[in-house]
Amino acid sequence: LKNYKPGTLEPVKAVDIAQNHIVKERVKKELGIVGLGKMGSNLAESLKEKGWFIVGYDKNIINLEWEGMHISNSIKEAIERLTKPRVLWTMVPHGVLDSVLFENGGLSELLEEGDTIIDGGNNFYKDSARRYKKLKQKGINFIDVGVSGGPEGARYGASLMIGGDRKTFEHFEQLFYDVAREGGYEFFEGAGAGHFVKAIHNGIEYGMMQSIAEGFTVLKKSKYNLDLNKIASVYSHGSVIESRLIEWLHGAFELYGENLNAASGSVGHGETANWTLQAAEDLDLRTKIIEEALKFREQSEKNPSYTGKILTALRNQFGGHPLK
Repeated sequence: LKNYKPGTLEPVKAVDIAQNHIVKERVKKELGIVGLGKMGSNLAESLKEKGWFIVGYDKNIINLEWEGMHISNSIKEAIERLTKPRVLWTMVPHGVLDSVLFENGGLSELLEEGDTIIDGGNNFYKDSARRYKKLKQKGINFIDVGVSGGPEGARYGASLMIGGDRKTFEHFEQLFYDVAREGGYEFFEGAGAGHFVKAIHNGIEYGMMQSIAEGFTVLKKSKYNLDLNKIASVYSHGSVIESRLIEWLHGAFELYGENLNAASGSVGHGETANWTLQAAEDLDLRTKIIEEALKFREQSEKNPSYTGKILTALRNQFGGHPLK
C-alpha cells in the first residue's frame, strides 16, 4: 500500500504514472530463444517462471528436455514448435548473428511475414539498422534490445534499451516487462537505437571501471596500511560513488582477498567500447576517458598490473568472464 500526504495531488499524479505504464497483455506467452549461453539460459529460466512457453536452440545442446523447456536440435525444429506469428529472441555472440539470420537455413529463410526477431546480443547499432531493413523486405519484424545486468540481470531482472518501431515495441511490451527489473526498460525510436544506447552504456562502463581500478590501486600503494575490503564496503554505503561496480569490487575482495591473486592482470575486452569511440568520431566528438580505458586494456596483455586485476575481477563479478 502507498501512503500519500493529505491535501496534495500525490494520488492524482500516481494514477497518471500508473496509466502511462500499464502493460496490456496483447501477446501470447510463447517464445523461441536462439543461444542458450549464460545470458540466454538465464533469460529462459526467468520467463518460464512468469508463465512463458519456451523453445530453445543452441548448436552446442541438442535434443534435451531441460526443466520444462524443449531444446531443439535445429533452428527449423524450434520454429516448427512455435505457433504463428512466431517470436524468436536471439542471444548469440557478436559476429555470429548474420549467419544465424541470413545463411542457408537461417531464420530469415524459415520465418514468414508477420513473424518477429528480437536481438538481445551485443551488436553494432549500424548492423542492427541494416538487419532491420533487410528483414522488413520479407515482412519480418526486427527489434534490437541492449541488455545490461549480466547473467544475474537476465535471470532476475535486466535493464533493457529497446529500439525499432513503436508499434512493434508496444505489441511485445508484456515480454519486455517480464524480462526487465522494475522500471528497467525503455523504448527508443529507430532501428538500431536500442543497441546504440547500449553501446554508449558500455563505453561509459569502461571509463567508470577504469577510474575505480586506478583509484583502488593508489589506495593499495599508499603508505597507509589500508583494508581495501573495508574501503569498498564504506564506499558502498551512502558515498557519492556508491554503485553496483563498487559493490561488485567489494564482492571480489571478499572472495579472492585484496591482492586478487586469482585474477589476471591482463584484461579481456570486446568490441563495444570501440563502437562508442566510432559513434563519437561520427559526431566529431572526443571521448578521451573511454579511449584511454580501452587503450589500457589493450596494453595490459603485455603489461599486466594490479589495476588490471581489479578490472578482471569486476568483469568476472558482473559478467561471469574468466578470471584468467
